[in-house]
Amino acid sequence: MRALLIIDVQHDFLPGGSLAVTDGDSIIPVINGLQKNYDLVIATQDWHPADHGSFASQHPDINVFDQFDLYGLEQVAWPDHCIQNTEGADLSPLLNTQLVEAIFRKGTSKEIDSYSAFFDNGKKKSTGLTGYLRERDITELHLCGLAADYCVYFSALDSLEAGFQTAIISKATKAIDKTIYMDKKEHFLQLGGKIL
Repeated sequence: MRALLIIDVQHDFLPGGSLAVTDGDSIIPVINGLQKNYDLVIATQDWHPADHGSFASQHPDINVFDQFDLYGLEQVAWPDHCIQNTEGADLSPLLNTQLVEAIFRKGTSKEIDSYSAFFDNGKKKSTGLTGYLRERDITELHLCGLAADYCVYFSALDSLEAGFQTAIISKATKAIDKTIYMDKKEHFLQLGGKIL
């Protein structure tokens, strides 16, 4: 059984959003067209409290995109984005969600960021996604969405680690930084992942 995991197709990651991925909206029709090919379709939402620790606005001496230590973990300082119950956190209305059976929210604890759909960045708290997929007899997981170099990539690594055959659908993902993604993509392939 195969599942499609749609990562963070939310207003704040789309053109005009606070952490927009260049041409991020161009993948939405592709994702919509893919869904009918899967036994299960699920999605994620970044879902941050307004005072999330990853936000540069919470640290007066840190600039957006600086690297810093957040409670012992390396962290990128992001612009405020995907704040709970705001339009920026909403899934794009252009995304067809009729086949989406579940939405897993991440980044809900202000002390720790959560790129992966499976765990927070310190792997202290699980979203329950692994168990959900196993209960549905999923053996193969294909990932798409935003952004390829962060949330898609780290979700794909955790999917491999959980034992799923894992692939990233290149035509249905976009990266914040293509150079960073090229290095990460090589690492993912070396671990046994596939790029479709």
